[in-house]
Amino acid sequence: MRGPHIRSLAVAVAVTTTATGLAGTAFAGPATGAERATALTDSGTSTSAASVVKAARAAAFAHASATGVTRGDELRAQDVLIDPEGARHVRFIRTHQGMPVLGGDLVVHLSHKLAYTGVTRAAEQSVKLATTQAKLTADEAEAKAAAVAKGDAGTAQLVVDARDGGAALAYQIPVSDSSTAEATGTSTVVVDAVTGKVRSNTPDSDEFLSPKLLDTLREHGETLNPATATGTAVQPNSLMAAAAASRAVHYPVTASGTGTSLFVGKVPLTTTRTARTSYLLKDPTRWGTETRDAKGKELENFAQGKKFTTTNDKWGNGAVSHRDSAAVDAQYGITKTLDFYKKTFGRKGIANNGKAARGMVHFGKKVANAFWDSTCGCMLYGDGDGDMFKKPLVVLDVTGHELTHGVVDATAKLEPTRVDADGNQYGEAGSLNESLADIFGSNVEFSANNAKNPPNYLIGEKLGLAQKFLRRLDHPSLDKLEGTVDYWSPQVYDAEVHAGSGVSSHAYYLLAEGSGSKKIGGFAYDSPTYDGSTVTGIGRAKATAIFYRALTRYMVSTTDFHDARIATLKAAADLYGANSTAYKTVDQAWAAVNVTVANTPAARH
Repeated sequence: MRGPHIRSLAVAVAVTTTATGLAGTAFAGPATGAERATALTDSGTSTSAASVVKAARAAAFAHASATGVTRGDELRAQDVLIDPEGARHVRFIRTHQGMPVLGGDLVVHLSHKLAYTGVTRAAEQSVKLATTQAKLTADEAEAKAAAVAKGDAGTAQLVVDARDGGAALAYQIPVSDSSTAEATGTSTVVVDAVTGKVRSNTPDSDEFLSPKLLDTLREHGETLNPATATGTAVQPNSLMAAAAASRAVHYPVTASGTGTSLFVGKVPLTTTRTARTSYLLKDPTRWGTETRDAKGKELENFAQGKKFTTTNDKWGNGAVSHRDSAAVDAQYGITKTLDFYKKTFGRKGIANNGKAARGMVHFGKKVANAFWDSTCGCMLYGDGDGDMFKKPLVVLDVTGHELTHGVVDATAKLEPTRVDADGNQYGEAGSLNESLADIFGSNVEFSANNAKNPPNYLIGEKLGLAQKFLRRLDHPSLDKLEGTVDYWSPQVYDAEVHAGSGVSSHAYYLLAEGSGSKKIGGFAYDSPTYDGSTVTGIGRAKATAIFYRALTRYMVSTTDFHDARIATLKAAADLYGANSTAYKTVDQAWAAVNVTVANTPAARH
């Protein structure tokens, strides 16, 4: 699951270009939101980030009837993407009369000559407030937020809430130590500034296992005790190591270590040598990506985590009794996720800004979950509760899934429609977020290609569940624990997000591998279709490229499944042409899960 990701307007501008049609960072601005220009050469034309942003902002106001931008709005660039064919895409966050607009994000699309070509927008309507005068005071809003989230309220900020098809003046309040949020205990509450109604109360962490699923597992009396795996490590070249040891060394330097994990056997780890016999679990070749020990505390500040160090660059022993073992899985999973995004899309880090990814293991006391935490900007792994979960949730596809929430956080910011009192999330945009996390989490396994964790289209297959997996992409409804669905229906719009995720996950699988039964890498699949049609897949590489491009260019915070169909069609046209087999198969795959032009709901937001 995921948090609201609406707490701050601080952004980083990134201009990207690549010869493959997939993103690779060529410009990264500071994390303060400043739009610092850097010259790029694209098809022989010098283009600066500032000029692209300026042209997109001007186009948004010039085409107000299409973009929904109105007087009193200001647009701040979050992302700038430059495609090989020259198209530009600028993702904006919006303020109205100086107030952040929740659900006000939009992407303006330009030609290589910076001419307006279209827009993708979250809010279907222009932002028009009936009043700018709050009837509630900030103190009253904070008290209400503290009561509903059962925690300590921070400072209330006036915002415009445009997430439900209207535009309401509201207060947004961070709440810490919230008993309605699992483990990390932070929530974001939005309170109507006129009526006092609580518009939303959303946990800020992205738990892998939903409260509803945890309750189901307890009812079934399931105990998850996934089998560990050991294997032969890839050792550094001994001659090179000896030669390096004989030379004068100026620390810190990059080192090649070995980790014995819980789930993926013995693996090579790139580490930092800080002295002759001192090593740190920090990877200098991946922007300083590091894993630390939360020491049983619920930390959301990575700097407070304890550093993992050794004297011999060997980490863990494959058993939970050694604190390093879980750290090996975490560091391996995080670096393999970064490698997947970089090798496949040229993406430099989770936020595409060339910064480290981070993880903390041994988080909290008896926490049976793993999280992407946007406050910390890192992965948090519990050790299990010792009852239902016997081991830490540091499985590879769990890490790939959760870090993908961070990628979505940095791009479309897909939002659930609502959150119930137990923290379960609902709505198609949230379901799409979960689906993308499963899709790319699965791809992390394929990219890593670890014999101890064979790649497949199953999610959570190493958790030790009775049904042998948590979710699966080829036939989602085989997941009986969460009630995941194969096809779209009007009821899906308010489905719990993990249950609803099956629609787009199924569409992706059909696009990649096609319908019917087949065996891939030793795993058997049998994917049905809504209308009995036969779909011939275009291959995982092309399908993944289409879904990633759709996410980064054509999805916004409110994108639902019918919007996602349009987004992936646009992405396929960009990459392979509007008359291509890929484009036609995208259309067939969505029809095969009952997402079509004909059944598009008239009013969705």
